[in-house]
Amino acid sequence: MSKIEVGEIFTISDESNEEQEVEVLGVMTIEGNDYVAVAFADDVSQEETEEDIDIFFLKVDEDGDFTAIESDDEFDKVSAAFDEMMDEEEEEE
Repeated sequence: MSKIEVGEIFTISDESNEEQEVEVLGVMTIEGNDYVAVAFADDVSQEETEEDIDIFFLKVDEDGDFTAIESDDEFDKVSAAFDEMMDEEEEEE
């Protein structure tokens, strides 16, 4: 799998097979699995703060494809890791 970079834009299909562009906001590895935090690209370019953006998380499978996170426990781990990553970035600024 090629490395996914923050700021990259991908096109994904939603539940109704409509294509949406999403921008990568964060990349993390948890317990050996890669995950990305993404938001709709239109929202990222229009909003001033991340608090106004709907962020969602996807798992990256062995082929580099995005898949949904199936369990609440897994989602909670990824969400907490992303929040921690964002807090660390704010402290560095």
